[in-house]
Amino acid sequence: MNRAAIYARFSTDLQNERSIDDQLALCRTYAEREGLNVVATFDDRARSGGSVLGRDGLLHLMDKAREHEFDVLVVEALDRLSRDMEDLAGIHKRLSFLGIEIRAVHEGVVNTVLIGLRGLVGQLYREDIAHKVRRGQAGRINSGLHAGGLTYGYSYVLGDPGKRLIAEHEAAIVRRIFREYVDGQTPRDIAHNLNRESIPAPRGRAWNASTINGNAQRGTGLLQNELYAGRLIWNRVRMVKDPDTGKRVSRPNPKDEWQTVDVPDLAIVSPELFDAAHARKKARAITHPSHQRRPRHMLAGLLRCGACGAGMSSKGIDKSKRTRIRCSAATESGICPDPKTFYLDTVETAVLNGLAAELRHPDVIAQYVETYHEERRRLAADSDARRTRLERRLGELSREIERLVNAIAKGHGDPAVLGPQSTTLNEERKGIVAELDQVPAAATVIALHPAVLARYEEQLNQLQAGLAKGIVAGDAESAEAMRDLIETVTVFRDPLKIGGIEVEIAGRLTALLGENAFPNGVKAVGGKVVAGEGLEPPTPGL
Repeated sequence: MNRAAIYARFSTDLQNERSIDDQLALCRTYAEREGLNVVATFDDRARSGGSVLGRDGLLHLMDKAREHEFDVLVVEALDRLSRDMEDLAGIHKRLSFLGIEIRAVHEGVVNTVLIGLRGLVGQLYREDIAHKVRRGQAGRINSGLHAGGLTYGYSYVLGDPGKRLIAEHEAAIVRRIFREYVDGQTPRDIAHNLNRESIPAPRGRAWNASTINGNAQRGTGLLQNELYAGRLIWNRVRMVKDPDTGKRVSRPNPKDEWQTVDVPDLAIVSPELFDAAHARKKARAITHPSHQRRPRHMLAGLLRCGACGAGMSSKGIDKSKRTRIRCSAATESGICPDPKTFYLDTVETAVLNGLAAELRHPDVIAQYVETYHEERRRLAADSDARRTRLERRLGELSREIERLVNAIAKGHGDPAVLGPQSTTLNEERKGIVAELDQVPAAATVIALHPAVLARYEEQLNQLQAGLAKGIVAGDAESAEAMRDLIETVTVFRDPLKIGGIEVEIAGRLTALLGENAFPNGVKAVGGKVVAGEGLEPPTPGL
């Protein structure tokens, strides 16, 4: 009896799971009737027939076919194997090459003509289904219903597919994002603030700038979504399947193919606020990057109130021409238990001194030294491996050339043939000798010269001086460099000094030496830095 394998598949989660059992039972009955011995079964559940990618059962089947585990493949119908002409023809071609016959329960032995006909019919059926689905979606949109997934700020209505209601707890976040953006904050700053407050993001673990900013052409991102202003737009993009990966990718549609319906009951922000946000986006899009808004000071968006943990913002300039900062929670809601005002330049100076002191900490320097040594060892190992490989090849070439020369000398070979071979090998040998001259000799001692530590100290001094100078001059690059080092700065009163402050810095010092710079865990600035000598404390009573 010929050995037979059975393959079964159903397309989506909406289909009955018993479909697989029914297909297998039908194929087993056919195998018994045809005198076939079923030795294996394969299946794919809730997998589209539009691609072979992602179908583990079919791929396992093909692996077993290459191992000649069966002689006949039985399926209920050819569209179970694939509804794509190219894929179905490819499966048939490969199984035919392996000497494996395909049989369909209702059509018998499969040949090339049947593959062509069924492949064409299957693909046309799949494309027709896609057209009907889109037509149904267009009808739902005309009725003011949704044809896609859930949008942040809304909730489902049980028992009424496509109907949405405003989820007020999320809608409040949407309004906040629009207000803060119109007030001048960047999407990155807004995202950082939401993450610091542990507000759940629409998808994933955290908010990011692209979640808020999105893409204007595709209509992604909260600021681009006109549903928040009461306009439902559908068909901005179409989904197509990449034939090489099997993944669906979106492609933008022309604007004249978009479908728009007014749904004022779903508006979360006012048209005026939405238009103001879009006006700012448009202005930023056409402004040269060198003229775009930068952080107003180096710690913008990083400051936190030590009393309540809320953000801190500028409160203007006093008579002494110094900028003041205050807890935003105290200003906006009055809930801060200690609504203190501080001078910004005092905080900035404390942060600079704190960073310099932390970078000079023995633990950090030790990690700097260890990182340096590890890199030297890695480079030496790479160099030694390269030298060993070249020397091995040089020895092989020298021996081969010697054999050819001896063969020519003893008359054991045709000089017209062996001579050019010897010349070619000799040219390669010359190249390897030249390459070896460029490879440094193996290092016997790996040590960190005192000059390197002196250079480290010099770099810290340059960093501190450069940032301080940039702060005074309003240099945006200095502000960005500082923001790369610092994650948050929490400002406290100094209980031992009238008008004094303490700052607690949570930093990203790995920006200096890379992600693996501190393998023992010394990754961030910690502890409090007290504004001491050299710092100008705030005026008492502020």
